[in-house]
Amino acid sequence: MKRADRTAAKPPDGRAPRAGQATGAAKPAAAATRTAPRRASGADAATGEAAAARARRTTPVLLSGGNPQIAKADGDAPVQAYIAAMPGWKRDVGARLDALVARAVPGVRKAVKWNSPMYGVEGRGWFLSFHVFTHYVKVTFFRGTSLRPLPPGPSKTKDTRYLDIREGDALDEAQMTSWIRQAAALPGFLAPGA
Repeated sequence: MKRADRTAAKPPDGRAPRAGQATGAAKPAAAATRTAPRRASGADAATGEAAAARARRTTPVLLSGGNPQIAKADGDAPVQAYIAAMPGWKRDVGARLDALVARAVPGVRKAVKWNSPMYGVEGRGWFLSFHVFTHYVKVTFFRGTSLRPLPPGPSKTKDTRYLDIREGDALDEAQMTSWIRQAAALPGFLAPGA
C-alpha cells in the first residue's frame, strides 16, 4: 500500500479507524436516521416531575452502615422521618427508643442533627441521641458517666457513655427508662446552635 493510500484510509481526525468503523466523511446510516427521544406532554412531564420530587423527599439516602441522611431540623417530624427510614429491625428499635423517651420525659425537645435523632430539654441541652451502624444501633448518653448503673459502653470523651443494641438483643425497657429520666434531669450537651 502506498503512503497516499494509507492516508486516505484514515478518518479526517488523523486516527486509525477502529474495527468496523466506516472511513471517509460519510456518516453511518444509523446516525443519519436517529431521531430525538419522545418528549412527554406538559401534563405527563409535570406529573412525572412531581412524582420524582416526592420520591426524593420520601426516600432518604442511607449512609454508611444504613444510617438515614435526614436534613438538620427541629421537631418531631424529622425524627419520625429518620425512624421511618431506618433499615429493617433497626426501625423497630428506633421507634421503641422514641416512645420510651416521649413517655419518660413529657415535653421532650426533638431534632435531627448530624444525621442522628437528638432528645433534650429546652434550655438545658441534649441528653440522648442514637445512630445506626451496620450491625447495631448506638444509643448515646451525653452525661452517661453520671447515670446509675453506668451504661456499658465507654467513650473517648469524659462524660459520654453508650449502649449498643444489636439484632435480637432484649431491650430492658425499665432500665432504659431509668437512664432516660436520670439523663433528662442532668445538664445536657450544648451543641453549637443548640
